[in-house]
Amino acid sequence: MDRGVEQRLQCLVPRALLDPERTDLPCGDAQGLVPVELRWRGDQLSAIEPCGGSGLPLALTPLVDPHVHLDKAFSWPEFPNYSGRMQAALDLNLQEGQGRTAEQVLQRGERALDRAWRYGLRGLRSHIDSGGPCAEPSWQALLELQQRWSGRIELQLVALAPLFLWRSSEGLALARRVAAAGGLLGGVLGPPFPSSGRDGADLDALLRLAGELGCGIDLHIDESSEAPAAGVQLLVQRLERFHPGVPVTCSHASSMGLLRAAQARPLAQRLQRLGVAVVALPTTNFWLLGREQSVSSGFRPLAPLRLLQQEGVAVALGADNVQDPWYPGGDFDPLDLLRLSFRATHTPPWERQGLMPFTTTPARLLGLAWDGVLRVGGPADLLLTSAGSWAEFLAHSPQRRVLRQGRWLPLPDRAHPDVRLANVV
Repeated sequence: MDRGVEQRLQCLVPRALLDPERTDLPCGDAQGLVPVELRWRGDQLSAIEPCGGSGLPLALTPLVDPHVHLDKAFSWPEFPNYSGRMQAALDLNLQEGQGRTAEQVLQRGERALDRAWRYGLRGLRSHIDSGGPCAEPSWQALLELQQRWSGRIELQLVALAPLFLWRSSEGLALARRVAAAGGLLGGVLGPPFPSSGRDGADLDALLRLAGELGCGIDLHIDESSEAPAAGVQLLVQRLERFHPGVPVTCSHASSMGLLRAAQARPLAQRLQRLGVAVVALPTTNFWLLGREQSVSSGFRPLAPLRLLQQEGVAVALGADNVQDPWYPGGDFDPLDLLRLSFRATHTPPWERQGLMPFTTTPARLLGLAWDGVLRVGGPADLLLTSAGSWAEFLAHSPQRRVLRQGRWLPLPDRAHPDVRLANVV
């Protein structure tokens, strides 16, 4: 079958995103970048060859965000949290949820996914408020969007519910619905969320239910500047007694960053042995956490990424909240998150472990068929930037072109491509 004319592009690609079995490709320069010519027919790469030349644009593969909240995105205008405090965010979130409709979530989700698609995201894991009146309209809308966007963006859904819900008949019915949709079970554990006094028993019930249904688990845990790693400690203790045999993710784990290395390292080793992943969320956490403490210390809690990576824990980074009571900024732009995180976490992009939290690791957490590494015969998908080096990339937000299934997406109306992208058609 004729798959069309072969197209080609010369660009700089991080060696970490090129086929590791291709020993004929260079190891990369001091920035970890390799000049290559990519060729493709239809939606598959037909060749990857080293090339010469200067002034080439930096390219990545489309990125994956393992933690967003599509159901409440863009709700800031109606529910602004000018104090920037956690309790205000909780209160406003509850107020917004009381009147949330399926139509609202459809509009928010469609807007978010269209932006994500054009900005260069190929997969998202969205948590859904799943307790109270907002649960049904939110699930109804996002399940529809999951089908509507199938084949363009992989959308994975997590039921964010109070832990005690999973011990009830209502929780069992929800869990079965989540399992049928290929989703995950979630909840909140550790400060600032109040303890029921039965957190251990509630957590055990969640672990058993997830194991029975074959659902992964993704918890909001220790999103706080208090009681360092209290939730993670409890989770590890319970998992060491009973592991459900499904993937487990700790989202946030912010207060773990308050531990001394001598305390954090053994805990990280236990997480690694249990196969627990960590998703750090710097934008929302930097905005909400440590407001009082930062007056004296300037420290804002964040999961200790480098230490976790050193101990072999799978670590990814997500955007979390976008223009809602929890965080007023964001726009589902992975390059903005990438640029912030390189500075915030001391993970340089020219190192493999600097890119993994946005590419191969979240692809694995979401169970995506493609790990995001360019191979002959693999997807002809690319995120091409106007930067010619990592220094340029960090200096200012680059312009971009996005290749999906072998075709360049149209530029937004307001875009004026850089000279490096001028010949991309």
